[in-house]
Order: sequence, then structure tokens, then C-alpha cells
Amino acid sequence: MTKPFVAILMGSDSDLPQVQTTIDTLKGLGIAVEARVTSAHRTPARTQEYVNDAEQRGCQVFICAAGLAAHLAGAVAANTVRPVIGIPVETGPLQGHDALLSTVMMPGGIPVATVAIGKAGAKNAAYLAAQMMALANPELHEVLKKDRQANAEAVAEKDQRLQEALAK
Repeated sequence: MTKPFVAILMGSDSDLPQVQTTIDTLKGLGIAVEARVTSAHRTPARTQEYVNDAEQRGCQVFICAAGLAAHLAGAVAANTVRPVIGIPVETGPLQGHDALLSTVMMPGGIPVATVAIGKAGAKNAAYLAAQMMALANPELHEVLKKDRQANAEAVAEKDQRLQEALAK
């Protein structure tokens, strides 16, 4: 049996600086990752072939990052019943707002979970994929709980430092 993984598809290699956050977050949570550059418009057959192959090899969730027309997540969702998460890339004259609308406006029955534009969305895409996978993986569930607790503790420490600085 193959190890479950998350497949990350980018419409262009110029999307990597934003998607690197997704890759780093997933790896930090101990989740296997594959990343590919593939296009809904320029390489549609290659995209479909990859989706089919990735499913057979254990892909649990697809994350797709694209800007401008941002059809990649929709093209992937049309070819799988695995969860698809879309990251609207912050690019172009509308700084990703066009990509956000393109990613979120899917026809009924072909859902794409859509996160925020840019790096915050890229990080949340990783966490959303991890939470989906944790439904069937108790160990990953515990990793996520510990990560959430560590984040809460970090905020509490920052507040403590602030309070100490204000008291001076």
C-alpha cells in the first residue's frame, strides 16, 4: 500500500513562492507531498493524467494554486471525487481577486474548497488538507491538536511580553 499524500498543482512555476508555504506546512505536519507545474489551459491532458495517476498512488487531497483565470482547481475537481482545495494566487492587475472569484464559483456538484488569496491562504490550504486527512488518521489528528496548542501558547507568550513591556 502506498503512503497517503497531498498533491499540489501550480499553474506556473511563478506560483511557487506562495505555494512554498503550503509545502513547508504539510511537511512540518509529517504529510507526504508531491508538487507539479501543470496548466488547465496549456496542458489539460497532462493535468488529467496526473490526477488519475495520483489517485491510484494514494493521493488523498489535491491543492491547486493558480492566478488570473484560475481554472486549475476546477479542472482537477472535474476529474476526481477527492477533495480539491483552491489557492487563488496573488498576481495580475487585480492582485488575485479575479483568481478568487474564478476558484470559488464552481457549478453545483463539482466543489472546490477555496482559501484566501496569497500566502495566508496557502498556509490554510495545508491545514485544511491535514484536517481532512486526520478524519481517518488518529495520529495526524493528535499532531494537529498539538500544533494548535503550540500556536495558542505562542500567542500567550507574546501577550505576556507585551504586558511586561507596558508595565515598565
